[in-house]
Amino acid sequence: MIRVHHLNNSRSQRVLWLLEELGVPYEIVRYERDKKTMLAPPELRKVHPLGKSPVVTEGKLVLAESGAILETLVERHGPQLRPDPASSAFLRYRYWLHYAEGSLMPPLLLKLVFDQVEKAPLIVRPVAKAISATVKARFITPNLTQHLDFLEGELAQSPWFAGDAFSAADIQMSFPVEAAAARAGLNNSRPRLMEWLQRIHDRPAYHRAIDKGGPYELLG
Repeated sequence: MIRVHHLNNSRSQRVLWLLEELGVPYEIVRYERDKKTMLAPPELRKVHPLGKSPVVTEGKLVLAESGAILETLVERHGPQLRPDPASSAFLRYRYWLHYAEGSLMPPLLLKLVFDQVEKAPLIVRPVAKAISATVKARFITPNLTQHLDFLEGELAQSPWFAGDAFSAADIQMSFPVEAAAARAGLNNSRPRLMEWLQRIHDRPAYHRAIDKGGPYELLG
């Protein structure tokens, strides 16, 4: 039996969604973030040394990293959620599996970090805000704008990231795009991205994953 070590409001939501799309039985092992630090609890280190989520276990297999998890589960249980490996669409599929965390998440994470910097203690808050504003203006915001414009343009070519059919690449891309909508300015000025978000949110398997995984604060 597949066991998903699921942290609330985390990338592991994508794993639940994938398994619901595939119709593969699984169990959820739940973990809650520390309410002050928002970090994962130390119990996760008993599953994987880095103590992060998602982690999937199946027998002796311990698999971390959401992209690797999705790719492995699709190979083993659901080739229908990837294009034909001999097709050009497969190259796009593999690109988006890596792009989501390798390219899009870093500036989103920096935006989150510097948003927290602005909440520094009152005595240093003016300086913290000034530093944060400079970093955002010179680096973070231009990078996010470039990425979101790029994604909007890519969805002009096809309704889904890997082509005409929904795939695990769309599941992998969901977390950073939802994060961009929640805290990085993604809105109706980029209608193709917003329409894509609505379509993934309308999928029955997405709703089943939310019901089983619990509240998902990235949604709003």
